Amino acid sequence: MASIARINSNSERYFAALAVAELRALHSFFDQHIVEDRELGYFALDEGDYNALPAHLAACVVHTVHGAMLDEF
Repeated sequence: MASIARINSNSERYFAALAVAELRALHSFFDQHIVEDRELGYFALDEGDYNALPAHLAACVVHTVHGAMLDEF
């Protein structure tokens, strides 16, 4: 599920998307990506929604927060 921050400045959008990605990563096996879009700004994207990211999205990833849940137990 993609989450879009509705904030004015680009840096505020980035940090809002980062906060969402870090929070979601705590409860996910999947990586959370921060994606930059010209129209939407920055948004958090759960890798589990897409399996492998399509090339057009992968090219726009600016930061990744790794999923924190472990499947080793």
